[in-house]
Amino acid sequence: MKRSSTNQAKGKIKEMKGRVKEGAGVMTDNHDMEAEGRGERIAGKVQKKVGDVQQVFED
Repeated sequence: MKRSSTNQAKGKIKEMKGRVKEGAGVMTDNHDMEAEGRGERIAGKVQKKVGDVQQVFED
């Protein structure tokens, strides 16, 4: 598997996990969990974008 594909996949998974955690934090009124999920979601988006850029240079 190419490095770009790995970063894209891992980023998407991290983004989804962050969304779930953020939603759980909202539903349980747990601000720490909500913030942690938001951070994870953003980190996932960044990792996915890194994979997108890597793919451009690999092709």
